[in-house]
Amino acid sequence: MKIRNYNFKDVDMLLASQTISQSLADNLSDLSMARTNWTSEYVTALTTKIDDAIENYLGLDKKKELRDASSKLASLQNPAMRDLSFIKTQIDVDFPKESKEILKKLGFDKNLRSVQKGDQEALIQLLYAFKKGLTETLKTQITSKGTNPALIDRIVEYADRLKSAEVSQETLKETTKQISEEAVGAFNEIYDEVVGICKIASNFYQYETLKKEQFTFSNVVSNMNVSKKIAEEPVE
Repeated sequence: MKIRNYNFKDVDMLLASQTISQSLADNLSDLSMARTNWTSEYVTALTTKIDDAIENYLGLDKKKELRDASSKLASLQNPAMRDLSFIKTQIDVDFPKESKEILKKLGFDKNLRSVQKGDQEALIQLLYAFKKGLTETLKTQITSKGTNPALIDRIVEYADRLKSAEVSQETLKETTKQISEEAVGAFNEIYDEVVGICKIASNFYQYETLKKEQFTFSNVVSNMNVSKKIAEEPVE
């Protein structure tokens, strides 16, 4: 049986690899001077390889451009959590008898606990569930009690800004079936290649801390799962 070359969850490793691939693309004008084979064609091929592994072995939809989710969500997570907490509180107060059903329609029941722990993927799922469940009738019902429509629009906007990710419920959960040896081989190949990129790029940017962090694999994974760093103002 093949052994993984990494200690991360498969989905975290692949999403981190996507993020690093995007960082490579964003800094290609610099990094192509260090490696002549680092071209736009190379980045496209790497991205396709990662997308294929995700689609074929994890059951995630290749059309959902997940690589954008991690980087965008890092800056959106705190304000999104604050706004979700604020609107949940108002719904609880304004609809004491109906709040449970309303919150269920908006996706809080399935995702709240994980969001409270700082799970980025769960937050994406909650934002999309909120957007999907928010009918005009429900919005009017909520705002008629005093909730500012701007708060609702802002929450919907968080989902819109993550539109390129198109992450639907459950898509970021690994399948329960055992990952095949072929899959592990593909994962290891991707990991080894991306780690090689990280070693060279992080050395290239050794005096530019922020850019160096974009090519530190463990740092990228950590930023995707920021539960340890996001303890302030949790969703109540």
